[in-house]
Amino acid sequence: MGYDWPEWALDRLRGMQPWEVMQVLTGKRPRWPRRGRDGTGASILTIWGRTNAGRALKVGVYQVSAWQWHIASARDMTPAELAEFQQWEETRR
Repeated sequence: MGYDWPEWALDRLRGMQPWEVMQVLTGKRPRWPRRGRDGTGASILTIWGRTNAGRALKVGVYQVSAWQWHIASARDMTPAELAEFQQWEETRR
């Protein structure tokens, strides 16, 4: 599975580096895929995970072909999301 950055998504990235987002998407740590909605209400897949350094991020992606996804957004998890994610992580140990 491949991931691409549309130029507009890179332009909106704040407070983190693209390589941190890629660590969440392609790293060895467990990832929690969850269906969500973007700001327009369109369906999007969110990937909840951690960088190699342990930073918890929520990454929004959408499928453009059978094996290709575009990265639409990335941000730190809210405290409530982080608590939910930590509970999920506990089931993976």
